[in-house]
Amino acid sequence: MSKQQTIVTTDTATHQSLDKHLGNTLRHIRTENGLTIADVAMRANVSRGMLSKIENGLTSPSLEKLEHLANALGVKLSRLFHDYDTPMGGAQYVKNGEGMEVVRRGTKSGHTYQLLAYDTGPKKLFEPFLITLNEESEVFDPFEHAGTEFIYMLEGKLEYTVGDERFILEPGDSLTFHAEQPHRPETKLKMPIQYLAIIYYDSLDDFEDDSY
Repeated sequence: MSKQQTIVTTDTATHQSLDKHLGNTLRHIRTENGLTIADVAMRANVSRGMLSKIENGLTSPSLEKLEHLANALGVKLSRLFHDYDTPMGGAQYVKNGEGMEVVRRGTKSGHTYQLLAYDTGPKKLFEPFLITLNEESEVFDPFEHAGTEFIYMLEGKLEYTVGDERFILEPGDSLTFHAEQPHRPETKLKMPIQYLAIIYYDSLDDFEDDSY
């Protein structure tokens, strides 16, 4: 078999694997909510036959069609791709400085967020961030989100508020709180500032609705 043929075969297998994953996920969400194929097809404006083919991994739906189906099921589009192509049983290794930089609410204020792990457990989801504040970083309005948050101070000195309480964090200090309370880094007392923020969620819905 030629190299080109091998590549085509691999791409086709991956494509079929994604179709199967999307189909299984759609069927699971639909049955979990007690909906019939007819119910979802009508809401998403697709035929029952097409939806059946999608659920069985027999056709490749467009992103637009997937978005309609997600809306019909009351979930975000990202939910349909959750856990796809996740290595099973493998450890995740992130080199120093190579965490995925992501955009969060504080990014516009000069806060840098590096996501240190990309996988989540089946029952308890979590996001570990390495957060860096520089001289130009601004303080923004308090934010609230689902889950429990754990902060561990690595460098610098920071005043952090949770609800009506204020805490002075220095290297080695930690802070844990219910994240539904208003919270934010308040005053930069010694630069540079860097800390770990690990957020635990009780459910996938909490994870998807997060606006940290």
